Amino acid sequence: MAYQKDHFPVLSIQEFSEGKTSGQPMLYHEIRGERFIEEPHKHDFFIAILFEKGRGTHTIDFTEYKVGRHQLHLVFPQQVHAWRLKKDTVGYQLMIGREQYEAFLPSLRFTSAFYERHPVLNLDVASYTNLLYEFKTLRQELGEKEIFRELITARTTVVGLLISKAAESIFQDVNSYSANPLLARFLRLIDVHFKEERSVAFYAKELNISPNYLNIICNKALHASASSLIQNRVLIEAKRLLKASEMSVKEIVFDLGFYDHANFSKFFKAHTGMSPSAFKELQ
Repeated sequence: MAYQKDHFPVLSIQEFSEGKTSGQPMLYHEIRGERFIEEPHKHDFFIAILFEKGRGTHTIDFTEYKVGRHQLHLVFPQQVHAWRLKKDTVGYQLMIGREQYEAFLPSLRFTSAFYERHPVLNLDVASYTNLLYEFKTLRQELGEKEIFRELITARTTVVGLLISKAAESIFQDVNSYSANPLLARFLRLIDVHFKEERSVAFYAKELNISPNYLNIICNKALHASASSLIQNRVLIEAKRLLKASEMSVKEIVFDLGFYDHANFSKFFKAHTGMSPSAFKELQ
């Protein structure tokens, strides 16, 4: 069976520009037919893929999702992804560069941790139709000789708000992320400090609350302890580096702030059941 192979050798959006001038705020691509990515990889930009129809799988941060009709898939900067798409697949892809992404992010309304927990949205007809219109309009704007950046920003804001509206109607735990600003701040702090700081006490101090209260917030909203959320962030970064970087295990141990290789291996095996080296070699 012949496949069209996607090549994603590096992280920058410019590698996907296909001759377009550098400095593009975003790119639009259409996906038609069989595609596969053999090696998981990550980007420094945001991707939104609107599937009109299709079959196959899309793996995002090592969780496999089935591709289907009227779905939206979201891949955030630094997330690892790979896919195998079958021949009847039709999709529309927006790649939003870092500068444009920073302007786009507030329109998503909920913390990125929420969307990373729910990266695939099964859309109703109205939500799909509205997003498709905005995707196609952005394609038209991006095809102009002179790009009207303010209009691009406005259109991407609408896309973000439509995604938020759809997520709010689909997922039951959306209020857990939006109702408590302390939780949102905690999750943002983890993203900033997880390599150096693993103690709940550090984050509680940053939030001006007690460690016990922080645990109460996390357990009530996400049914997980504060320490497990920190450890999960370390674990997902370890997996990303093992699978999508050229770093050695020794370099990863140092980058993630572990005392030594044995300490890192013990942590990784406790959470995955395998050694870091075995995971790195896993196909």
